[in-house]
Amino acid sequence: MASEIRIFGIRHHGPGSARRLVEALDELRPKMVLIEGPSDASDLLPMLADPTMVPPVALLTYAADDPARSIFWPFATYSPEYQAACWAVRNGAAARFIDLPASWRVAPAEENAESDAGPAVEPDAVEPSLERDPIGVLAKAGGYEDGESWWRDIIEENPKPGPVFAAIAEAMTALRDAATPVQGKEAAREAHMRLEIARAAKEADGPVAVVCGAWHVPALQTKVSATADRALLKGAPKQKIMATWAPWTSPRLAFESGYGAGVAAPGWCAHVWETPRDALATRWLARIAAALREEGQLVSTASVIEAERLAVTIAALRGRPAPGFEELREAAIACLCFGEPVVWQTIARRLLIGAEVGRIPDNVPLAPLLEDLQREQKRVRLKPEALDRELAIDLRSESGLDRSTLLHRLTLLGVPWGKITDSGSSRGTFRERWTLRWEPEFAVRLVENLVYGPTIAQAAAGRISAEFDKAGDLKALADLVFSALTAHLPDAVEHGIALIEKRAAQTSDCLELLAALPPLADTVRYGQARPTDADQLASLLTRILVQGALALPYAARGLDQAAASAMRSIMLKADSAAALAEIAGDERAAWRSA
Repeated sequence: MASEIRIFGIRHHGPGSARRLVEALDELRPKMVLIEGPSDASDLLPMLADPTMVPPVALLTYAADDPARSIFWPFATYSPEYQAACWAVRNGAAARFIDLPASWRVAPAEENAESDAGPAVEPDAVEPSLERDPIGVLAKAGGYEDGESWWRDIIEENPKPGPVFAAIAEAMTALRDAATPVQGKEAAREAHMRLEIARAAKEADGPVAVVCGAWHVPALQTKVSATADRALLKGAPKQKIMATWAPWTSPRLAFESGYGAGVAAPGWCAHVWETPRDALATRWLARIAAALREEGQLVSTASVIEAERLAVTIAALRGRPAPGFEELREAAIACLCFGEPVVWQTIARRLLIGAEVGRIPDNVPLAPLLEDLQREQKRVRLKPEALDRELAIDLRSESGLDRSTLLHRLTLLGVPWGKITDSGSSRGTFRERWTLRWEPEFAVRLVENLVYGPTIAQAAAGRISAEFDKAGDLKALADLVFSALTAHLPDAVEHGIALIEKRAAQTSDCLELLAALPPLADTVRYGQARPTDADQLASLLTRILVQGALALPYAARGLDQAAASAMRSIMLKADSAAALAEIAGDERAAWRSA
């Protein structure tokens, strides 16, 4: 006889959902807990309950033959999935992931395209409000402006939520009845989860709990034949994968990091999870007051009391059941920050986003970037040490060039294992002098850079390419090209040069043109010590010099003392750059004449 199945629809990083879920599991006492996640990584699931595993952490899966094809599944302490896994281990219940295997998701694009079931949905055929923001539809019906606020009030921070999971299932069923039926990969995901649930129901000797995103609840409750579900999964791609746990950070759980399933304020979510509901506002304001005092602000206890009263009043005026972090923020600005938002900004990020870094057990397999770093350290014969160590490098030797390249690439990734101690004097020469010191947090920074690539070289190239897109002027672009050259990233150098050429053709700003010359001259000269085509750079530098010469007579008119001093400094640096790059002939004469 099949076991009882209970499906709990949650928000992936919802502290209120996590609390209600733990209460429901305590009541149900399931023998098996099924969790939305890659089914081929289920063997790693019990590790979440390891005492040395400190969230936030992320499950990382990647293709064994191409780690660039990788996917993260982040977990925080307040994530319902994390709490479900820990509950299962504590109570001796089996725990499994039930979503599509990661091996299907990281397969090459052409294989995935062949395995997608059903025709692709045309954009015009999808109802945007239902398909893209189903919670927003419910929020609008409830008189809210956005789904985030509605979900927090009704589910996450409601002091008297009532039968939450039944209400979620009913609401999602109504939404999905009105929405376009899911197709392609989403339909395959739900088919796979239904099959896994059916298999667990036959195997378990007691109740089975299913923890999934709220949107999937109606589909998992629907009776669909196993034959139909298997047909949706036919022709799935085959790909060998590797899986591990990696440290994560609270800022990476925020919307602003680009994480689609993120939350607006990870710090607030952690506070909601850790704090009794009746003390939520009081303790949060106490934390705000403590943070302000650390910044040297005078905050009295009476002001904190007034801030709480004001937050409660604001929440009542807005029809909210209790103050959320927005109301508490506005009350704090009014009562604790003298009405100055600038004062609030000094502590806002620390409180709302946080700076927590997760830790993983020693027996967890390493992430791709850490493995690649270990290989590179062995290859170039550099051992990480916690004490300062001097290192002199001769770029004319292959081993010296390899060591320099690795250190420069790590610097681009925000991992300053080595720092050049003779900055400036080493440019354009064949020698570099470094001071090496390895810090434990560098491992975390490397894991965070996995979004740019799975190897040191690929991640450095990906990150500097992202910086190219943010560069606001020619000098910034030229500095980045120099960094890419020292890190021996030829594709990035080529991309950067193309951007400089485009930018130079579009600007007539004399100061911007001249300011780009010194880093370009350094790049041309330094390129002599590395395998690069300096001719293209030299030609570009000459063209920018001539453009600057044409613009100079007009840019130097009508300057006050400060502007004249700045112009003089830039002119002298540009002239030195022209000399360093050995520009001669008519171009040098045109510059000297200007």
